[in-house]
Amino acid sequence: MADLFSYLATVLFALTLIWALLLTRRIRELSARLDGLTRGERGGSFESVLEAHLRRVRDVGEGLKIVEQRTSALEARLPSAVQQVGLVRFNPFEDTGSNQSFALALLDGGGDGVVISSLHSRQATRLYVKPVSAGASDRSMSDEEAEAIKQAVAPPRARSRG
Repeated sequence: MADLFSYLATVLFALTLIWALLLTRRIRELSARLDGLTRGERGGSFESVLEAHLRRVRDVGEGLKIVEQRTSALEARLPSAVQQVGLVRFNPFEDTGSNQSFALALLDGGGDGVVISSLHSRQATRLYVKPVSAGASDRSMSDEEAEAIKQAVAPPRARSRG
């Protein structure tokens, strides 16, 4: 019986030893893979890679704050920027050969801005500027100036058809 017990203990020890060797090999493989994954560009440790990553995340967060501030500043200025444009070319005089004259409406988001008109003849070109408020002007408008304002305040889809 002692021989049987001794034999079983030897077999159990051999199996345990084989199992331990297999586990050791597996741990080495996993450790090598982990080192390969966590090694930085310069072969640093996992901690240095993680610190560099966290530093980059903080830098991106700070950059995002700057972009948000700039975006807010631009959005605040946007309503007063030229957003609506209408252009009408025309021939006001019979003695000129083409549509060299124009009426150009430049309006902000609220319909405020100017209409610039150019009357071109053989002898001279004259420019006129009239203020526009809320899509209308208190000055008398030519048909072409009124059409330029109408084009400017029209929805974008309607503008592209005309």
